[in-house]
Amino acid sequence: MKVSFSVQDIVQIVQASAVRGSCSRPIVSIASLEAAVPGDLSFLGNAKYKAQVATSKASLILLPADFEGEPQADQVFVLVKNPSGALALLCSRIEQTLWPKPAPGIHPSAVIGEGARIDISATVGPLCVIEAGAVIGPRSHLQSRVHVGRAAVIGADCWLMPGVTVSSECELRDRVRLQPGVVIGSDGFGYEFVNGRHEKVPQVGVVIIENDVEIGANSTVDRARFSRTVIGEGTKIDNLVQIGHNVIIGKHCILCSQVGISGSTTIEDYVVLAGQVGLGGHITIGRGSKVGGQSGIASSLPAGSYVTGTPPMPFQKDRRVNVLRERLPELFKRVDALESKLGEVATAGGSE
Repeated sequence: MKVSFSVQDIVQIVQASAVRGSCSRPIVSIASLEAAVPGDLSFLGNAKYKAQVATSKASLILLPADFEGEPQADQVFVLVKNPSGALALLCSRIEQTLWPKPAPGIHPSAVIGEGARIDISATVGPLCVIEAGAVIGPRSHLQSRVHVGRAAVIGADCWLMPGVTVSSECELRDRVRLQPGVVIGSDGFGYEFVNGRHEKVPQVGVVIIENDVEIGANSTVDRARFSRTVIGEGTKIDNLVQIGHNVIIGKHCILCSQVGISGSTTIEDYVVLAGQVGLGGHITIGRGSKVGGQSGIASSLPAGSYVTGTPPMPFQKDRRVNVLRERLPELFKRVDALESKLGEVATAGGSE
């Protein structure tokens, strides 16, 4: 990463509430508090690293507005409401600098089907395939080897990275961002066992991806068996996530890496699923619920649940059970000793 920002540039970008100290050198990189060297920017995003601020060599540190302390010589503290959020603003500017969006147009190697409509402000990169009747909206950017199926619709300001597939008749609304290898609209996993064979059930529905959704690398969203699979507005999905057919995901959910969701499950708004959570089919995860990593959920959860484990338990109860589990060997020894003692008592009583 080769960038250069003055302190004043950064103060303006992050909308700082206050500045302490001064720094004469430009900011050319970003590092953790512990690893930073002069010329680096760092930030305090987690209170447990607060002690590292005093010894950090970073030239500029983003800190919470209520932080108490003074910078070292040739170091500046930039106070903001949310240091992590402020860093995101700066990284957005860096992203625009390092990877500027190509000029609108269609690369000569792209294949465009009959009747496809591509907005004049959109970009279609090398080796893309846009099938017949597909629509590419204003200012959307398709990098190399993107495949858009027949009659699929890509909305405005979308960004599709290399190797993305949006299958026939599926729809991305506005400002959708798909990382490399994402597949939207693969067949749902549906079979009927007939006469000793697994016969494929046709999957004739679609996928709708609503505004401001982001989906991580190599994640897949299956088309519905009928009707729609839906990813709600503002939902963020990590890498390697599998979403089955006819799943309905609400608004502003978070799905971490390797989550797997079986068909016809409904996830209501503001749900968080940690890494490797598995959801059974035909269940509902209530609004605002949180599910801990590697949990397996086979039945519906009410709104506001906070569970972990398989089978799932309330989070605090699961933590207590884990503590007790470590004491099981000791407990069995004590039970064996009690049984032995009781046996001795019984034997002595019978001999009187």
